[in-house]
Amino acid sequence: RERMEINRSMLTNFVLQNRMIRSATVADLEDLVNLEERCFSVPWSKKSFEAELNGNQFSRILVVPGSMKASDIPLLAYICVWVIFEEIRFLNLAVHPQFRRQGLAKRLILEALRMGIDQGCCRGMLEVRQSNQMAKRLYESLFFKEYAIRNSYYTNPTEDAILMMLEPISQAILDRNDLPGIQVERE
Repeated sequence: RERMEINRSMLTNFVLQNRMIRSATVADLEDLVNLEERCFSVPWSKKSFEAELNGNQFSRILVVPGSMKASDIPLLAYICVWVIFEEIRFLNLAVHPQFRRQGLAKRLILEALRMGIDQGCCRGMLEVRQSNQMAKRLYESLFFKEYAIRNSYYTNPTEDAILMMLEPISQAILDRNDLPGIQVERE
């Protein structure tokens, strides 16, 4: 068992050091749907992802690719945001269960914020399940603040959403150096 943990740790470190965040493409569609279904009780549909990838001018999806082998994990994580004028809205974030607590979510959030700043955003907005304390702590570590509650927003189970905002988006947040070395593919 200890050997498996060491091997998993070595694999995770290798993957994190050799990964690149990139924009999702239509070729990622099936992998996005599979990751979504693995992570959420009410997952987005294939049509939802198609709309985000093809039909929504405000939408951006960033992914952390995994292994290229068919038997391995093709996507480790993704984030979907909308960049609308001065605001970046965080719609969804998923990390494969085997790669959680490795800094992938934080890195994706920071890269999305950086992208938002590059496009003129000064504010970040999101909602999170009230029971998802791990995600709430992550957002708070990036200085998002709770500003309202939306009652019974989520289903399966029915649950309130905590609305959070980051304003202004600060360069100091983006310059964090406590993250794994994941490269970013710039367009």
